[in-house]
Amino acid sequence: MSVHKQYMQRALQLAKIGLANALPNPSVGAVIVYKDTIIGEGYTSAFGGSHSEVNAINSVKNQALLKESTLYVTLEPCSHFGKTPPCANLIVEKKIPKVVIGCVDPFAKVSGKGIQILKDNGIEVITGVLEKECQQSHKRFFTFHLKKRPYIILKWAESADGFIAPISKNENKPVWLSNVYSRQLTHKWRSEEMAILVGKQTILDDNPSLTTRDWKGKNPVRLFIDARNEIDNSFQILNNESETYRFTKIKKSEKDVVIPFENTVKEICDFCFNQNIQSVIIEGGQKTFQSFIDAKQWDEARVFKTTVILNNGITAPKLCNYQKTTSVFIENDCLCVYRKKTK
Repeated sequence: MSVHKQYMQRALQLAKIGLANALPNPSVGAVIVYKDTIIGEGYTSAFGGSHSEVNAINSVKNQALLKESTLYVTLEPCSHFGKTPPCANLIVEKKIPKVVIGCVDPFAKVSGKGIQILKDNGIEVITGVLEKECQQSHKRFFTFHLKKRPYIILKWAESADGFIAPISKNENKPVWLSNVYSRQLTHKWRSEEMAILVGKQTILDDNPSLTTRDWKGKNPVRLFIDARNEIDNSFQILNNESETYRFTKIKKSEKDVVIPFENTVKEICDFCFNQNIQSVIIEGGQKTFQSFIDAKQWDEARVFKTTVILNNGITAPKLCNYQKTTSVFIENDCLCVYRKKTK
């Protein structure tokens, strides 16, 4: 592995740390190197706070060394005034002579402009180092700006014989197929996404709260489909633990989002785009999963394959045009991650 790739790999590691708090900003990693030694590191602060480049620069104890250093950053430095001043301007101000960039920003206000500011001020710029890895790290941000919809993750657990739930049960609560560690991981995932979506039947069957109660982190915005507006305040999803929106034909409250249900998947995606919701994790039920799969509006599926035998039940969703990227055992559960193939 080349020296540039080694330091960019470290920047990617840093980017993962800020993921849960940075949204809707991309979680970027930055590393500053002086004579083959890392002297500064940073990642994106919580939304409204400093970007990775600022945090990395501020972490350097001897600021004079910046004039002889190289900055590695997973995403092109911003060039516009948002919640914070442009990072490209700060790099110029600090006279950092060389910047290595993982991937170019797809956001129209930035795309190429940050790089141009650096070049116009005599800074050497190298792009495309671990580009695919950096694009994958910023997959939510790229999907949102290029496809005009949120990055969509499907998550379910299925029995060894291919069912996600029994057809009927005696209580209004989940029948757990996955183990306690898999369920805790699911709560970590919730903290890393901007919203979570379920259909009405999942609420009727399981009465979920859809929070991150088993992990320290923010609750996602809760979204649910209820065309006839039948879910009442006795269900946990309508408590005050997180911002919640209902997709319906009948408006009864301020948070009810009226859609025509002519192209439900697109209508939900359009709402999310307009609300700057850049990622959604879908957790049920079978009809909701399959509608997004059939509409080809999904990016990743995380499936816990368990050892439980149901013999009969609700059949697991059927993915199409996909490839498995990873599989790992969590005790007796096998977590399989699939990605939709792109042309």
